[in-house]
Amino acid sequence: MDSNSADDTFVDNDIVEIMMSRRSIRRYTNESVEDSLIKKILTAAIWAPSAHNRQPWRFVVVTDSVVKRRLVSEMGKRLRKDLEADQIDQAIIETDVARSFKRITSAPVLVLISMSKIDMDIYQDLQRQENETIMAIQSTAMAGQNLMLAAHSFGIGTCWLCAPLFCPGVVKEVLNLPQDWEPQGLITMGFPAESKRKNRQSLDSRALFIREKST
Repeated sequence: MDSNSADDTFVDNDIVEIMMSRRSIRRYTNESVEDSLIKKILTAAIWAPSAHNRQPWRFVVVTDSVVKRRLVSEMGKRLRKDLEADQIDQAIIETDVARSFKRITSAPVLVLISMSKIDMDIYQDLQRQENETIMAIQSTAMAGQNLMLAAHSFGIGTCWLCAPLFCPGVVKEVLNLPQDWEPQGLITMGFPAESKRKNRQSLDSRALFIREKST
């Protein structure tokens, strides 16, 4: 292994192995994922820790090909508009939009992860209120991580896409979401049609230990 990569030789239990072997999968087989398995994966997701135990995560599972295509088409329109505003070459824009369309519509399952602040605390202090929002976002992200790890444990591949953050209004309209649901990410899901290997930078380059001083 590269000397700049994290050492994975310490894996000694199933949970750690699942964490370290999960990869972002972008190509899937045509095999459908049973509803019963999707529900098992989502059940694991909702057991993530959450601020005040308010459980702000919300999920929309999309397997309807017509809805998937409409969602991606509308998101693609927004992507194209944003890239044109950035004065990106038109050929590059069309390639980017087409790649996103194929990547998302070819996934058997889409899971939109949203958060709701409806049960979170309310403060008059704007800074504390912003912190409360961040806590809801963090809680929702942890549910997403649970979801992807659970999926991997069942042999299902996933990939988290941040695209909904750039067009939340479009996503809410297409999927007819409740007003308080705020899109955070789109997870593609299915049986993997590819395998990947990835490394990590060394732990020493990313962690600081503040230890008790010896006397």
